[in-house]
Amino acid sequence: MNPSRQEAAPHTPCPLYRKCGGCQLQNMDYPRQLHWKQEQVQRLLGRFCKAQPIIGMEHPYHYRNKVQAAFAWDKRRNIVSGVYQASTHRVVPVESCMTEDETADRIMATIRGLMKGFHMTPYDEVTGRGFLRHVLVRRGFATNQVMVVMVTGTPVFPAKNNFCRALRQAHPEVTTIVQNINDRYTSMVLGEREKVLWGPGYIEDVLCSCTFRISPRSFYQINPVQTEILYRTAIDFAGLTGKETVLDAYCGVGTIGLAAAKQGAGRVIGVELNRDAVRDAKANAKASGITNAQFLCADAGEFMVDLAQSGETVDVVFMDPPRAGSDEAFLSSLCRLSPKRVVYISCNPETQARDLRYLTAHGWKVQALQPVDMFPHTNHIETVVLLSKLNTKQHIEVELNLDELDLTAAESKATYEEIREYVLEHTGLKVSHLYIAQVKQKYGIIERENYNKPKSENSRQPKCPPEKEAAITEALKHFGMI
Repeated sequence: MNPSRQEAAPHTPCPLYRKCGGCQLQNMDYPRQLHWKQEQVQRLLGRFCKAQPIIGMEHPYHYRNKVQAAFAWDKRRNIVSGVYQASTHRVVPVESCMTEDETADRIMATIRGLMKGFHMTPYDEVTGRGFLRHVLVRRGFATNQVMVVMVTGTPVFPAKNNFCRALRQAHPEVTTIVQNINDRYTSMVLGEREKVLWGPGYIEDVLCSCTFRISPRSFYQINPVQTEILYRTAIDFAGLTGKETVLDAYCGVGTIGLAAAKQGAGRVIGVELNRDAVRDAKANAKASGITNAQFLCADAGEFMVDLAQSGETVDVVFMDPPRAGSDEAFLSSLCRLSPKRVVYISCNPETQARDLRYLTAHGWKVQALQPVDMFPHTNHIETVVLLSKLNTKQHIEVELNLDELDLTAAESKATYEEIREYVLEHTGLKVSHLYIAQVKQKYGIIERENYNKPKSENSRQPKCPPEKEAAITEALKHFGMI
């Protein structure tokens, strides 16, 4: 449903509403926005469970702790900074934004003013000339620590010490300044190389009584006020008593897992493919004094299968996939592990509805559904769902419509485990669910967007080696899938 078609009195406090396109619901006042979001959740997920009233913000403005701006010339050759207009690379100048942190907006204005005196020019994507591409500002709302990231098109930063001194003089609240070098023709904001110009190169923030280290490329929730509510809701749904073993699947830097470890879990296991994120999660646990949480670099789906095969059990699984949702490989592994409860946090009710169809067809029941407004004035909705296993003695017949679950006939011929076992038996190679999914996609077997997709745009995934790709291809041929 298009929110712009809703009948509502004009309510556009931001003059850039139509040019920017970032806040799709500004034609409605905030109570109307919450009503619209509640209707969407009920429409998409109401077949599984009645949604509780959405939890909105008391002060739905200036909630974003991460602000990034692109820099460019305007028609009069003045330096401007702001956001790209929707579906273009044309920069819409932004002096202040009603959703962005006000400290960050003031820092952006100062940098614009300093650029001429330091002979800095905006980067031109077409010619590849110029210096400053973007500026990223992150602030810890609980600690008031501020990081400024200067994204440049070249590693050479003239007068960097003097620039840092001038910026710190104007904004003593800044606690670290980092140069990120992005010299590639790409739509990604951050490059892969970084130099710490001043300070430690990271900031810290406190969330759910836990301390988190945030680096320029770390994934960290944008709205810390609502994140507290979101995570406390998820932990309440988990029903922790101090004895449970909790699995935080694809845990990132450990936010929800560490919060659970501190607020009632007996033991937390965090699993994540990104090695840098695992390192940060361990550091965050140490900084928070948490000893009942461990973090492993592994594929969460395979880890759950291994747990089930070894006879180990897990009481609660937290899953928080990206907007694309989960995939068949992960969901089938989850069903095989069969925890007592699953807490599914989603930033996209449409893909969550698809995944819930799979889980409810495999013996799970949705017990509770709580929407949370994480991004006021936008059309994004966050939801927390609690699932538990049905009583198998009372529910023994399950009808599964593969077409409804977006599975092709080829996918139904062999499970991920059967493909893994075939490859191991015939070649001695161990292959991951991720590698199998990559090869299936290569041969046009329809896959949902993989759950292993990283939340950070700069994170990398391992690619299937040629010898394993050949072995998986042979297995697909054996099962008649290609």
